[in-house]
Amino acid sequence: MRIRVSHETTLTFSAPVRSLLLHVRMTPRSFDSQYVMRWRVGVDLDATLRPREDAFGSVVHSLSWHKPIEGVTVSASGEVETTDAVGVVRGAVENLPSPMFLRASPLAQANAALREFAESVVDSDPLGRLHKLMAAVHATLTLDPGADEAPASEVFALKKGGPAGFAHVFIAAARALQIPARYVQGYRVGESGQDMFAWAEAFAPGFGWIGFDAVHDVCPNDSYIRVASGLDAKDAAPLRYWTNAGETTVTASLQVEQAGVQSQN
Repeated sequence: MRIRVSHETTLTFSAPVRSLLLHVRMTPRSFDSQYVMRWRVGVDLDATLRPREDAFGSVVHSLSWHKPIEGVTVSASGEVETTDAVGVVRGAVENLPSPMFLRASPLAQANAALREFAESVVDSDPLGRLHKLMAAVHATLTLDPGADEAPASEVFALKKGGPAGFAHVFIAAARALQIPARYVQGYRVGESGQDMFAWAEAFAPGFGWIGFDAVHDVCPNDSYIRVASGLDAKDAAPLRYWTNAGETTVTASLQVEQAGVQSQN
C-alpha cells in the first residue's frame, strides 16, 4: 500500500519566548516491509533541523532557537510504500538487545492487578500467548481517543484509555510475563485527526519483534507506518519541547490516507 501523510503541529506561546529547544520524531525509516519514498520535516523558522539517531534507532530532528518568537509550526509530510508482514519487523535498526525491553518504565509498569491479569492469559506457545494477551487487553479496555497518556496501572484501573494507554497496558503485562516489549509511535490509515497512532511490539522466540495493536486486536499490516519506538510513550513522543514560556497551546492536524484514495475520516 502507498500511504500519504500530512502532519502539522503548532506551538503558540502565551508570551514571546527567547529560548526554544525542539526534538521531533516524525520521520519513518525504511525496513523490509516499509519503504520511505519521500519525506520532509520542517519548521516555519529560519533554522535548520539537525537529524540524528537516538538510542532506540529512531530518527530525531533537533532545533535550538535563541531569538524572540511567539510560536512555531512543525510539519511532516511524505509517502511510504508498505507491505503486509503480519506484524513481523525485520530489517529495522536495532541498537539495543531485546532484554533491555524487560525494564519497567514510568508509563508501562505492572502493579499487582496487572500482573494478575497477565498471568491469567495462558498458552503453551509464546506467540499464542501474546496474541491472547492482545485480545484480552482489547476486550478489557474501552477506547477513549481523547485520553491523555497515563501509566498502565491507571489505564487498567479505569478500564479505558487512548491508543497509548492500550499499548502501555499490553507492554506492562508482557514484561510481567518476562517477555520483552516496547512502545511504537506511527501512522495508521483511517486514524487522521490530531494525534499519531500507537501500538506495542513484543519479542517472540523464532520470530523476533512483532507488532500488536490492542485497540483493533490485530498485528499491524500494510495500513501502518512505523516511526519511532522506546520503552514507553515518552521515548517515542513525536514532539518534545522546552521553553522559558509560561503557557503553551498546542494545535495539530493530521491526514493519513492511501495514495490515490480519498480518506473518509
